[in-house]
Amino acid sequence: MAMPPPRSLRVAVIGAGAAGLAAARELRREGHATVVFERGHAVGGTWLYDHRSSSMYASLRTNLPREIMGFLDFPFAAASDSVDARRFPRHQEVLRYIQAFARRFHLDGLVRLRTEVLAVTTKDDDEGSSWRVRWRRNAAAAGEQEEEEEEVFDAVVVCNGHYTEPRTAADDIPGLDAWPPGKQMHSHSYRVPGPFADQVVVIVGASNSGADISREIAGVAREVHMADRWAPAATCRRLPGYRNLWLRSMVERADADGTTVVFRDGSSVRADVVMHCTGYKYSFPFLLTAAGDGDTAVVSVDDNRIHPLYKHVFVPQLAPHLAFIGLPFKVIPFPMFQLQASWVAGALSGRIQLPSEEEMMEDVRALYSELEVMGWPVRYTHCMKHSQFEYDEWLAEQCQCGGEAGTRTVEEWRKDMFNATRKKKLQCPETYRDEWDDHHLLEQAYQDFNNYL
Repeated sequence: MAMPPPRSLRVAVIGAGAAGLAAARELRREGHATVVFERGHAVGGTWLYDHRSSSMYASLRTNLPREIMGFLDFPFAAASDSVDARRFPRHQEVLRYIQAFARRFHLDGLVRLRTEVLAVTTKDDDEGSSWRVRWRRNAAAAGEQEEEEEEVFDAVVVCNGHYTEPRTAADDIPGLDAWPPGKQMHSHSYRVPGPFADQVVVIVGASNSGADISREIAGVAREVHMADRWAPAATCRRLPGYRNLWLRSMVERADADGTTVVFRDGSSVRADVVMHCTGYKYSFPFLLTAAGDGDTAVVSVDDNRIHPLYKHVFVPQLAPHLAFIGLPFKVIPFPMFQLQASWVAGALSGRIQLPSEEEMMEDVRALYSELEVMGWPVRYTHCMKHSQFEYDEWLAEQCQCGGEAGTRTVEEWRKDMFNATRKKKLQCPETYRDEWDDHHLLEQAYQDFNNYL
């Protein structure tokens, strides 16, 4: 049977970070007319540093080598205009790369900067084929009178990231909710270590940001206590190379005096500040669908599980006209964004056929059952710590089955380099960014890059 001619749709993309730009490129490649809404003053998303409102701290360096971070056909290699040529560069270099990607593929003309999406709605009888997007320009920045406008699109692709609404442990730690705001903060608000000079700081969370910030603050603070949720209750040890940095078990409670923190081993410290390095919440306040007399949410977010989503991308009832790109975490993000975007663009054009709504919902239920058997908490629904490469290969296969024979998947050297980096980080958490032993993989990477540079 002959395939129907491809559809060319008008698509709204929300967010001009790496995920939104990847979506814009793949949508345009597929023949769709695309508008990208970005509330910031430039493209870059999370990587656009602002000391007032960013989710990054000033000294942040990547925890992945640049070679594996880049898009599959646009290498993230050091160049003559690099601001940090190291393999694990600072955030300014990642921003330079993202903006170079936008220029190389002429995406800037698709982006409306300083434009905030207020609401995305559709009527039930539209069956997801017609979306109203209400937006407004940032009047203060543009020097104009603030006005709201509304446009109609055939589809919406949500790429607004998940590093804007902090998630704290206050609800999980008895007594901490009574502490004043000045005594606790989230890493979202951390920029430089100076304000913590000579203070006692308790860091809740020992993952990437918790570990990096703890070590940085230890250079000026009197004491730093990093509480690890997964550490045994008796954990209390000073980290090698530091006179004032301890790894502790998780905080058990906070006393009402507003200063004392008690750990699971029963020991306590009098803290000047508790900093939550506990990640972020998924949030889509603009995403509503009209139903009856009021608006109801298209998806629910329960303990950071977005429901229902087929393969972390499509809402079954509205597929393919509503999609999310960039939700999985504990992954190499940019290559995954590219593969997800290619899948979405092909599904919208009709080149790629999705399962029925019932089949997609059955897949969602199967995932939940699998996670429950594994004992994973609900908040890890979109965590792909152990399954990202299998997922990437599945996405590439979907694109190839849809007729995109040239679709690339994640290379073996990239997988091996990721695993080597993870191992090195466990062995040498202080130096893994500047000392490595994967030179053979680096050589393979640059041989592959020669096809594109």
